[in-house]
Amino acid sequence: MSVKARHDDDSRIVVTGLGVVSPIGNNVQETWDSLKTGHIGIREVTAFDTSQLNTHRAGSVEGFVPEEHMSAELAARAGRASHLAIAAVKQAMEQSGVDTSTLNPYRAGVSFGTTMGEPGIFDKILDISVEQSPQDVPPDLWLKLPNHKIANNIAYAQGFKGPNFQIPTACAAGNYAIGYAADLLRNGRVDVMVAGGSDALSRIAFVGFNKLRAMSPDHVRPFDQNRQGMMIGEGAGALVLERYTDAKKRGAHIIAEFLGYGLGCDAFKMSIPHPDGVGGKIALVNALKHARVNPSEIDYVCAHGTGTQENDKIETQVIKEVLGDQAYKCSVNSIKAMIAHCMGASSAIEAVSTCLTLQHGIIPPTLNYETPDPLCDLDYVPNEARERDVQIAASNAYAFGGNDSTLIFQKFA
Repeated sequence: MSVKARHDDDSRIVVTGLGVVSPIGNNVQETWDSLKTGHIGIREVTAFDTSQLNTHRAGSVEGFVPEEHMSAELAARAGRASHLAIAAVKQAMEQSGVDTSTLNPYRAGVSFGTTMGEPGIFDKILDISVEQSPQDVPPDLWLKLPNHKIANNIAYAQGFKGPNFQIPTACAAGNYAIGYAADLLRNGRVDVMVAGGSDALSRIAFVGFNKLRAMSPDHVRPFDQNRQGMMIGEGAGALVLERYTDAKKRGAHIIAEFLGYGLGCDAFKMSIPHPDGVGGKIALVNALKHARVNPSEIDYVCAHGTGTQENDKIETQVIKEVLGDQAYKCSVNSIKAMIAHCMGASSAIEAVSTCLTLQHGIIPPTLNYETPDPLCDLDYVPNEARERDVQIAASNAYAFGGNDSTLIFQKFA
């Protein structure tokens, strides 16, 4: 099937590299294989004590050695969220084939999202301050802490001296970062952007979500009637974005085309979406408009799908109201039953997964789906991966404060 160009060649944005570190794999191939087979990366937390909390499981990255992905010097002065991000970006850059020796570093940039920044560093600072005194906190810990250090450390690792942004719009941050990176490319301000999101598992985040009573005690069950909540995780996802004309000129292998994005804020409550799904609707409508795509052309939606009662109900409502009859014809899934909710990294990992679905024609399953919910009545690809020739896909990410987002990707051919 021929693929329709939605934009002029000079404003087309393509994906030439993917990278991921996740609870189900430390690279793209491992993660993709796990997604297809329904491997769950949620396990008992061992990084800190959870005995006084209501839940004890999270999506943790296993077997990751920072020094295998960066210099020992950089590993020593960066926090875990930076480690994960640097590794994911390295993978994406290697796949892209971009020659950094000839690339103008002032026209190469970083746009990365996060929810928590480097909370593991905060945990360490707090422990030392309580057990000893604030005066005993080593100065280097304070230097690792600021939120913007993730994007800075990526730039340092890659030698990029162009625009450098850390976007902290919570669990939609990866989508925001990818959309902004595409804007910079379309405006001609850069030639290459690495974009995505990263977050690390931490005690402060785990305790916080427990106190919000948003966590499931056993499994994540997106869109299932008996869903009991989310679980938090960690990881990083990265995409290399370029203008189509530049990628074509250098003979790059193009994985997918980025058509557009939409953002919306429902300005309702901090942790509960508006009952009419206002923010999600604005995001999806604007994404379709920006991408120049009709609702009837969406084949697949990679859902935010947290496994909470309100999110899954409202997200289903948004998809149905915006896509109309097409909502019942397209496939919808959530991969969070496998990777957990990796906060600012989730949407970036989901963007990677969406690109792989477009490339390979396989939609990962929504696991733990057993009991249909009358309010969630779409095709959620339950429990087994499915082959489908997806031409155009949407990827949703919603966040605290009503910061909602949708990305639109197209199969490249």
